[in-house]
Amino acid sequence: MANTKSALKRAQIAERNRLRNKTYKSAVKTLMKKYLSAVEVHKANPTPESQQEVQARISEAYSKIDKAVKRGILHPNNGARKKSQLAHKLKPLTQTAQ
Repeated sequence: MANTKSALKRAQIAERNRLRNKTYKSAVKTLMKKYLSAVEVHKANPTPESQQEVQARISEAYSKIDKAVKRGILHPNNGARKKSQLAHKLKPLTQTAQ
C-alpha cells in the first residue's frame, strides 16, 4: 500500500486510467465483433444493403481504433494490426464482386 500522499494520489490516478482504458478496449472489441458478424452476413447473402452495413461497421471500428491509439490506450502497431485484420476479412469479398 502507498505510504505517501503523492503515492496515494498516483495509485488513484492509475486506477481511474485503468478503468477508462478498459472501457475503450472493450468498445474496440465490441465494434470489431459487430463488423465480423456483418461480414459473415454479407458473405452468406451479398446484397447492396449488407455491403453498406459492412462499410458502416468498418468505419466505426476504424474510428474507435484510431481514437484509442491517439489517446495512448493502444500502441500504434496494435491499432494498425487490428485495422489490418479487419481489412483482411473484407478483401476476399470485394475481389469476388469485381
